[in-house]
Amino acid sequence: MGLERKMWRGMFTPGEVVELRQMCFTPGRVFEPGKYIAGELPDVAFEMGLVEQLPPVKGKNAQIEDSETS
Repeated sequence: MGLERKMWRGMFTPGEVVELRQMCFTPGRVFEPGKYIAGELPDVAFEMGLVEQLPPVKGKNAQIEDSETS
């Protein structure tokens, strides 16, 4: 029997960029897999375990992103 990983919206900050791993269907919209701001995704995506944290950026890319957001 495998371990089930429970996730919820509270695990992420509202402005954090996360990855949606699979399609998520809601009555009003279809969310394609890809990168989203956590606050844009519906609760059901988190509850179903479709959302993953992105690994931290290392090296020169981290410096570029920091300077772009400043």
